[in-house]
This record gives sequence, C-alpha cells and structure tokens, in this order.
Amino acid sequence: MNVVDARGLSCPQPVLMTLEEIKKTNQGEIKIVVDTETSKENVCRAAQSQGWQIKDIQEQGEDFYITIVKG
Repeated sequence: MNVVDARGLSCPQPVLMTLEEIKKTNQGEIKIVVDTETSKENVCRAAQSQGWQIKDIQEQGEDFYITIVKG
C-alpha cells in the first residue's frame, strides 16, 4: 500500500500530495497521514472528487490515518 505522509504540512499541500499519488496509483489502496481536522476533510473531499472511496479513518493521537480505495 502506498503511503502519503503529509503531517506538519498546511493546505493545500496534503491535498496536492494526495492527488499526485492518486494519479500515479490509479487504483488500489492509498493511506494518507495528516495531523489536522481541516487537512482530513480536504483530503477526503479531494479523493472522493477523483472517484476514490474513503475506506477507513483512524485517529491516533493527533494524527489521522485515512485509507482510500478504488477499483
């Protein structure tokens, strides 16, 4: 599974990194790690706009682990 670690970055950087990984990956699973509620919401919205589904969101400490899937 590909992992995008966008902790410590402010928007739009996590969204841009996620979209870049989506372009490279095309289908399967991607895990994105962010550390703000805003980044979590924006990454989820961006992924869904590209036809990906939110499979899981886990909160660990201050981090959010978002798993998206397609195909």
